[in-house]
Amino acid sequence: MRKNIVAGNWKMNKTLQEGVQLAAEVRKQVEASGALKCEVVLAPPFIHLTEVCKVVAGSGIGVSAQNCAAETSGAYTGEVSAAMIQSIGCAYTLIGHSERRSYYGDTDQILSKKVKMALANGLKPIFCIGEVLAERESGIHFEVVKSQLEKGLFDLTTEEFQNIVLAYEPVWAIGTGKTASSAQAQEIHAFIRRTIELKYGAQVAQNTTILYGGSCNDANAAELFACPDVDGGLIGGASLVAEKFIKIAQAF
Repeated sequence: MRKNIVAGNWKMNKTLQEGVQLAAEVRKQVEASGALKCEVVLAPPFIHLTEVCKVVAGSGIGVSAQNCAAETSGAYTGEVSAAMIQSIGCAYTLIGHSERRSYYGDTDQILSKKVKMALANGLKPIFCIGEVLAERESGIHFEVVKSQLEKGLFDLTTEEFQNIVLAYEPVWAIGTGKTASSAQAQEIHAFIRRTIELKYGAQVAQNTTILYGGSCNDANAAELFACPDVDGGLIGGASLVAEKFIKIAQAF
């Protein structure tokens, strides 16, 4: 039985004080909601992580970094290692977010190293994949997503891969005015699961959590989460308001 997850990627938003307040509000909303049918995960900026871990301790809310270094330690100014992230109580780290790929040059090879660093330090990677508008319009979106899986993850052992959470980002539908339908989300999620099955077998594929990382909000979450291969969401802007974020989690 695979896990449903609703993860909030705060990106570069909120001061430390605002972030602590938001985490406290999310905890309050989660506890008031009773038994949610998903795990709630918060991914705040690096400087927030220690305090957010303290705020949500004992609540069942997971905490994720937004990135991790591809190296163990050393002269890498500005980087944060997987060991550092794990040492403060984080369970997850995002790896390969479309913004990291496009703005900061995170190649498939670099991301593969980051995945291994995360796993070696007891973190669960939330590994992001997805195609841009030109790739979608050219009809090569399946090939792009398959290549990202193969180059970023498919040298992992079966045991290692079972610690991976995937997040599909329709980059072409984020900030472009175009919208991905629930049918399009289901189609690509099903393709991702089939691709995993061909590599690691049916049981591993069925147990892999695949999140939808498009413009998921409290209005469309229920329709998206009703898709058989959509196991939750990687939420951007809507995760910055506790009430909206929890409504998304309640959509299961």
